[in-house]
Amino acid sequence: MKICIVSDSHDRADKLALAVRDAKEKGAAAVIHCGDVIGTQTLRAAMEVRLPMHVIHGNNLGDPVSLSRWARESEGRLHYHGPDARLELGGRRIFVVHYPEYGYAMACTGDWDLVCCGHSHVAGVEQVANIKGGKTWLVNPGTVAGLAAPATWALGDLETMRFEVFS
Repeated sequence: MKICIVSDSHDRADKLALAVRDAKEKGAAAVIHCGDVIGTQTLRAAMEVRLPMHVIHGNNLGDPVSLSRWARESEGRLHYHGPDARLELGGRRIFVVHYPEYGYAMACTGDWDLVCCGHSHVAGVEQVANIKGGKTWLVNPGTVAGLAAPATWALGDLETMRFEVFS
């Protein structure tokens, strides 16, 4: 299973939708948004791509009431998780949080196959040694909005655990 990983779209609906469309063309079956959506309207064009979207809110809370309502009315396309998410996709355990330092800490637990984070607007893919003697993937897709950094997003293959950052 391939997934699109985005973060920090802020109010840039066009750039978010472009990344989600590109990811779907590359085989993505779901989207993980690592926070800072700002307004619910930011998701509208991306939701038209018809991939299930898992969204957390980040430090720019936006409108959680509207996000919750949209999720209820989305026919399973939008899943709003609040400040963090615990997912199982493609047989992998995935933790999603906005802040990279929390993401790093969760990767160190060894409880997750993949931890996704955002906030820094700097894309990065790394394996983190965990306390169980293994390694956990930590992926920060950067900012899909291109604010104070190039616009980036990541495509992950959960079968092979390979991740690529696109701009």
